[in-house]
Amino acid sequence: MSNSNMTRRAFLATTTTTAGVVLTAAKPNDAKVVPGKISPNEKLNVAAIGAGGKGGGDIWNCRRENIVALCDVDWVRAGKAADQFKDAKQFNDYRNMLDEMGDKIDACTVSTPDHTHAPAAYRAMKMGIHVYVQKPLTHTVAEARLLANTAKEMDVVTQMGNQGHSGDGVRDLCEMLWSGVIGQVREAHVWTHRPVWANQGRDTPLESQIQPEKMDWDRWIGTAPWRPYNKGYAPHDWRAWQDFGGGALGDMACHIMDPVYMSLKLVEAPSFTVEVIEQKGVNSETFPIMSTIKYSFPKRGDMEPVDVYWYDGHWPDPKSGEEIYNRPKRPAGIPDDQELGDSNANGSYLIGDKGIMTEGEYGGRARLMPDEKMKDYKKPDPWLDRVPKEDHALDWLDAIHAGKKSCSDFSYAGPFTEMVNFGNLVVKSGKKLHWDNVKGEVTNVDNPAEIVSKEYRKSWELPC
Repeated sequence: MSNSNMTRRAFLATTTTTAGVVLTAAKPNDAKVVPGKISPNEKLNVAAIGAGGKGGGDIWNCRRENIVALCDVDWVRAGKAADQFKDAKQFNDYRNMLDEMGDKIDACTVSTPDHTHAPAAYRAMKMGIHVYVQKPLTHTVAEARLLANTAKEMDVVTQMGNQGHSGDGVRDLCEMLWSGVIGQVREAHVWTHRPVWANQGRDTPLESQIQPEKMDWDRWIGTAPWRPYNKGYAPHDWRAWQDFGGGALGDMACHIMDPVYMSLKLVEAPSFTVEVIEQKGVNSETFPIMSTIKYSFPKRGDMEPVDVYWYDGHWPDPKSGEEIYNRPKRPAGIPDDQELGDSNANGSYLIGDKGIMTEGEYGGRARLMPDEKMKDYKKPDPWLDRVPKEDHALDWLDAIHAGKKSCSDFSYAGPFTEMVNFGNLVVKSGKKLHWDNVKGEVTNVDNPAEIVSKEYRKSWELPC
């Protein structure tokens, strides 16, 4: 949706960052803020941007520290967190919270709809605040590179909320694969049963409704083009809409694709291409009801080129009315009664020269297929560091106290999110895109900067 209150300033500034330019923001100040050292015995002052729904769970996971501030635009939905942390000061605008209390906040969770992730996290990091940001890390490719660059510049401890990355399963998979059990992998398939929310595939906006009395709709809209409130946008179904979310890819790829991304060392790829194989319900308002996307990566060190396929979506059978789910074909030699992924709802499998491996939604149950191949197989002795208690939030908090990186910090999560978001770029553009991962540039279009970014509503620009 176009809007006269949109600005190009942030659009241009953000896209220059994708080419490796480190930005110096005018706000909160021009001087680099050095995060304070926190001893293991000293509690952090933690704030939440987004305290209802998932945000409530994220800040609850930080309860061993001092919870000093909560920000939300809907205090009915965020009421549970307010009751749990009665001493925390309440705000409905994260900009006000950071301006007033930024020097008293050590760390902050960001658990909002996708379109607010980058502006909130960027502003906090520029103040020297450590951040935990829900997945996907950002709404655009340009934002992902901006946050990764800013985290490095500001030397803050970061974590993306893909909690499966703290599990042992993804590391089991890496050690099995890297030990050569299935040989060189040239093909991987990742799938989800998403979407599970209303309106995906709809090609027109929803009619105006009266917004809830205690919901600040203007601040919920934030960076996005203005549109009247409808409960089909918030609080739950925003993922379907291009202005706010990332559809099935944005919801699940940072979970399900993570074992593939890590084990195949895709972060090391100097470039890749992305294209749509099939999609249904394409439009300019929401994400399609199904898509099959192909990512192609060149050699990475001693790993051969590999194609990674993503499948999402479902639609009713015109005859029976039963839902048809978009799934990869079952690999040859895998019996129909043997489970791929997690009950076929979410998962992935990798096809190597010597065999096949599969794992579930969060990287759990890494195993060889068919099942009989696991009977006499002994996993390699572990050599990758494990996350204590497989706890993603505590991994981040412990890393802040120890002055080290967390397991899914933005040097990993940023490039990963770039890859995920490229899937939605090809869905929306219909073009096969070539990405130079070193330069941070689309190399086969006339408007390489524009395609990886977006416009921001006036007063919600990025950088901010």
